[in-house]
Amino acid sequence: MASNINRRIRPVHPGEALKEILPDSGLTQAELANLMRVSRRTVNQVLQQKRDVTVDTAMRLARVFNTTPQLWLNMQQAVDIWDAEQQHKAEYGRIKPLKASHGPSPV
Repeated sequence: MASNINRRIRPVHPGEALKEILPDSGLTQAELANLMRVSRRTVNQVLQQKRDVTVDTAMRLARVFNTTPQLWLNMQQAVDIWDAEQQHKAEYGRIKPLKASHGPSPV
Protein backbone atom coordinates (compact mmCIF):
# COMPACT_ATOMS: atom_id res chain seq x y z
CA MET A 1 0.00 0.00 0.00
CA ALA A 2 1.50 3.31 -1.09
CA SER A 3 1.51 6.00 1.55
CA ASN A 4 1.50 9.77 1.42
CA ILE A 5 2.77 9.99 5.02
CA ASN A 6 6.24 11.09 3.92
CA ARG A 7 4.81 13.85 1.76
CA ARG A 8 5.36 17.14 3.56
CA ILE A 9 2.77 19.27 1.80
CA ARG A 10 -0.89 18.60 1.21
CA PRO A 11 -1.79 17.49 -2.33
CA VAL A 12 -3.63 19.96 -4.52
CA HIS A 13 -7.32 20.11 -3.66
CA PRO A 14 -9.59 20.00 -6.72
CA GLY A 15 -10.91 23.43 -5.73
CA GLU A 16 -7.40 24.86 -5.88
CA ALA A 17 -6.93 23.36 -9.35
CA LEU A 18 -10.31 24.73 -10.41
CA LYS A 19 -9.32 28.16 -9.13
CA GLU A 20 -6.33 28.04 -11.50
CA ILE A 21 -8.40 26.79 -14.46
CA LEU A 22 -11.35 29.15 -14.10
CA PRO A 23 -9.68 32.40 -15.26
CA ASP A 24 -8.24 30.69 -18.35
CA SER A 25 -11.66 29.30 -19.21
CA GLY A 26 -13.13 32.82 -19.24
CA LEU A 27 -15.92 31.68 -16.93
CA THR A 28 -17.14 33.34 -13.78
CA GLN A 29 -18.22 31.27 -10.80
CA ALA A 30 -21.85 32.00 -11.67
CA GLU A 31 -21.36 30.92 -15.30
CA LEU A 32 -19.64 27.71 -14.21
CA ALA A 33 -22.46 27.02 -11.77
CA ASN A 34 -25.01 27.49 -14.55
CA LEU A 35 -23.11 25.15 -16.87
CA MET A 36 -22.80 22.55 -14.09
CA ARG A 37 -26.46 23.07 -13.12
CA VAL A 38 -25.56 23.65 -9.46
CA SER A 39 -25.72 26.69 -7.22
CA ARG A 40 -23.05 29.38 -7.27
CA ARG A 41 -22.57 28.60 -3.57
CA THR A 42 -21.61 25.00 -4.43
CA VAL A 43 -18.96 26.22 -6.88
CA ASN A 44 -17.69 28.80 -4.40
CA GLN A 45 -17.43 26.24 -1.59
CA VAL A 46 -15.41 23.89 -3.81
CA LEU A 47 -13.14 26.77 -4.84
CA GLN A 48 -12.65 27.73 -1.18
CA GLN A 49 -11.96 24.06 -0.31
CA LYS A 50 -14.90 24.07 2.08
CA ARG A 51 -16.68 21.36 0.09
CA ASP A 52 -15.25 18.09 -1.16
CA VAL A 53 -15.68 17.05 -4.76
CA THR A 54 -18.27 14.28 -4.76
CA VAL A 55 -18.90 11.81 -7.56
CA ASP A 56 -21.78 14.01 -8.74
CA THR A 57 -19.62 17.14 -8.75
CA ALA A 58 -16.81 15.28 -10.53
CA MET A 59 -19.25 14.15 -13.23
CA ARG A 60 -20.41 17.73 -13.74
CA LEU A 61 -16.89 19.18 -13.81
CA ALA A 62 -15.79 16.48 -16.26
CA ARG A 63 -18.65 17.35 -18.62
CA VAL A 64 -17.92 21.09 -18.52
CA PHE A 65 -14.15 20.84 -18.88
CA ASN A 66 -14.06 17.76 -21.13
CA THR A 67 -12.04 15.74 -18.63
CA THR A 68 -12.84 12.57 -16.73
CA PRO A 69 -14.58 12.28 -13.37
CA GLN A 70 -11.56 10.24 -12.24
CA LEU A 71 -9.31 13.31 -12.63
CA TRP A 72 -11.33 15.25 -10.07
CA LEU A 73 -11.95 12.26 -7.80
CA ASN A 74 -8.26 11.27 -7.79
CA MET A 75 -7.32 14.78 -6.65
CA GLN A 76 -9.97 14.64 -3.91
CA GLN A 77 -8.89 11.16 -2.83
CA ALA A 78 -5.24 12.22 -2.57
CA VAL A 79 -6.27 15.10 -0.30
CA ASP A 80 -8.54 12.86 1.78
CA ILE A 81 -5.83 10.24 2.28
CA TRP A 82 -3.22 12.86 3.19
CA ASP A 83 -5.59 14.57 5.65
CA ALA A 84 -6.46 11.25 7.32
CA GLU A 85 -2.79 10.28 7.59
CA GLN A 86 -1.93 13.62 9.16
CA GLN A 87 -4.85 13.52 11.57
CA HIS A 88 -4.39 9.90 12.69
CA LYS A 89 -0.66 9.32 12.09
CA ALA A 90 0.11 8.10 15.61
CA GLU A 91 -2.92 5.82 15.75
CA TYR A 92 -2.16 4.29 12.35
CA GLY A 93 1.42 3.71 13.48
CA ARG A 94 0.14 1.53 16.34
CA ILE A 95 -1.74 -0.78 13.97
CA LYS A 96 0.32 -3.88 13.28
CA PRO A 97 0.04 -5.47 9.83
CA LEU A 98 -0.90 -9.15 9.61
CA LYS A 99 1.79 -11.64 8.76
CA ALA A 100 1.81 -12.68 5.09
CA SER A 101 0.16 -16.05 5.86
CA HIS A 102 -2.93 -14.26 7.26
CA GLY A 103 -3.37 -11.76 4.48
CA PRO A 104 -5.98 -11.87 1.75
CA SER A 105 -5.48 -14.54 -0.90
CA PRO A 106 -4.36 -13.33 -4.32
CA VAL A 107 -7.07 -13.00 -6.95
